[in-house]
Parts: sequence; C-alpha cells; structure tokens
Amino acid sequence: MTISTFYYESPLGRIEISATDEVISSVLFEDSAKKQSPKLPATEHLSPEIEKCVLQLDDYFSGKIADFDVRFKHSGSDFQQKVWAELCRIPVGKTISYLELSKRIGNVKAIRAVGTANGCNQIGIIVPCHRVIGADGSLVGYAGDLWRKKWLLDHEQKMVGLQQLTLF
Repeated sequence: MTISTFYYESPLGRIEISATDEVISSVLFEDSAKKQSPKLPATEHLSPEIEKCVLQLDDYFSGKIADFDVRFKHSGSDFQQKVWAELCRIPVGKTISYLELSKRIGNVKAIRAVGTANGCNQIGIIVPCHRVIGADGSLVGYAGDLWRKKWLLDHEQKMVGLQQLTLF
C-alpha cells in the first residue's frame, strides 16, 4: 500500500495530507503533524483522494462548501472510532461540549476519554474535532492551536450565515 503525502497551503498554515489511492489517512496542520509522526517527503504521485481533498479544501476555505465527501479511514480503537463518527454528526456552524459528546456516545462518565479520543483525531477539519468546546463555552483542547480553532468556528459561522441569507 503506497501512501502519498501532499502539503496544502491554507489560510491557517501548511496542512499535511496523507492518503492511499483509496482513502485519506491524515489531514494535519504541519506544525502539529511534526508532533505526531515523522515528516514524510511530498510525493509526486497524488492519489485521487488527495486531489479531491485539495479541491474540497479550496472550496471550504473560500466558503463555497461546508461539508466534505472525501473517503477517509482512521486508525484507532473501537471507542475512538465511535467518538470520531459522532464528531461527523455535529452540524456546520454548531458546537457541542465534551460532556455532550460523551452523552451522545452513551457514556457520560467517559468525558476524559472522549477528550483524549478527540485530540487523537488525525483527519482535522474534515472530521470536525474543532466543533467541540468546553462546557462553559470556552475554546479548549485543539492540537492545531486554539487560534486556528477559533478561526475555523468563525469561518463556519459565516458560511452558515451566508447560506441562510441565500435561502430567502
């Protein structure tokens, strides 16, 4: 299985995208990717999923789309998979607390484990871990730095607002 890596220049800094020919395996801000895995050289052959991901990131950052439909696959425990699947159910422009996320997966006592699983998300932006906030509404716990979390949430709020305006 060949892994392709591409470095995408976003408004928030460079993003490292890795994928096989079939699925995206990671989307990480380069500075946070260094903490998680060794840096791989960019590959000349881009998988079709990376090409699709790049186009959708362009559209996301320009405000044309709010949701992604690239194929991706996380590596993680069953518990982590459950948390990450629930992240994908948080609507664009909305946030939930870690407590609410633990309730949604059916284990209110797992709030710390939920936070840990959220922090292990390797497919940032697409699997929207940035939409999880503290119970008091504060921005907490984002591997890509809190200023990026704020930017992403503000960006999505603007997109939702624009979508609502075009409905009338």
